Amino acid sequence: MRKLFIILLTIGIVNTASFAQFATNRDRFTDSTLQLNTITTAVPFLLITPDSRAGAMGDAGVAMSADANSIHWNPAKLAFVDKEMGFAISYAPWLRQLVPDINLSYLSGFKRLDDMSTLAASLRYFSLGDITFTDNVGNTIGQFRPNEFALDVAYGRKLADNFSGGIALRYIYSNLTGGISANGTATTAGNSVAVDVSGFYNNQDMEILGKDGGFAAGINISNIGAKMSYTENAQKDFIPINLRMGQSTTIRFDDYNSLSFLLDFNKLLVPTPPQYLRDSATGALVYDSNGEKIISKGRSSNVSIASGMFGSFSDAPDGFKEELREFNISAGMEYWYNKLLALRMGYFNEHVTKGNRKYLTFGAGLRLSVFGLDIAYLVATTQQNPLANTIRFTLSFNFDDFKKQNKDTNE
Repeated sequence: MRKLFIILLTIGIVNTASFAQFATNRDRFTDSTLQLNTITTAVPFLLITPDSRAGAMGDAGVAMSADANSIHWNPAKLAFVDKEMGFAISYAPWLRQLVPDINLSYLSGFKRLDDMSTLAASLRYFSLGDITFTDNVGNTIGQFRPNEFALDVAYGRKLADNFSGGIALRYIYSNLTGGISANGTATTAGNSVAVDVSGFYNNQDMEILGKDGGFAAGINISNIGAKMSYTENAQKDFIPINLRMGQSTTIRFDDYNSLSFLLDFNKLLVPTPPQYLRDSATGALVYDSNGEKIISKGRSSNVSIASGMFGSFSDAPDGFKEELREFNISAGMEYWYNKLLALRMGYFNEHVTKGNRKYLTFGAGLRLSVFGLDIAYLVATTQQNPLANTIRFTLSFNFDDFKKQNKDTNE
């Protein structure tokens, strides 16, 4: 089991430092001396940016123009997609500087049902590579390829000329051990079902700074679903229920040049780990008569899903100032020339006590008649990031132009 432990520990440390969400024991990352209090959940891969367009803009995407990847950012945007049918394929290497076989793949597509509504589906697959399981003395007891995936179906519908609503249904599967026992404890794959609920306002017919322009705003509460566990007797953990909201402002300078500014805010709607009472002399945790750790500040994390979501706005041990620290900020820009070539950049910021993710992103996009290509590149400005110095790709395909091209050829 030693190799598995090392790999999972590495992923856990990096994700806690850079994603602040990977663990099955939320209490272990609370450090009252450094005032670190990161929020951790099961299956953090659900929040990894899957596509390179938003990935190049600091992970801002809840209000950017609709495309095949809208199912992740905001299902309500699907109602405003300007094509009849399309799909996209994305690929992102993970921890490439440490291991060669961990990656995230994403397949998404949509089909317009009518002028008011659109149906979409996606598959997200996270592979953790090949792992050889060994016992405490190094004897091989098995071989397995840990993996996680999420299968989505989404629907977006216009509720007014400039407003739409959306919903997504998600099945989540996480198999990290292949059923192999760890220290005498049987393990199982984690399963959960979740929903997203979203809204989108879109007005692209307005004047901004004396130029034609547009404004959009979106909100998405994602992964509202059941807790997950990898053993039968362990306490179940929250999946990453997340609030994402933001805006996009576009200025069209002329028929060929346009520039968009995006700003997103994200907050996990799960309990913040409390601070526990420690002995003033030894620093050891203090327990009550039932063997439970005594909370000195904050609230217990062992609550229902609804209580965890609503309580996440008021349960931080340090009060309102800590609640504000739990909002991550994504900012990005996107320049288009003739709807053919795009240049992008962005910045992501997370408070130092909540994971300290800070990074710059850059990218470009190319749109041809049938397909498009987007690339993204991330530069970490604080600690190591799993995607640092890694190029991510997204290929998109437009069936409208494909059908038109075939028609022109036949004629």
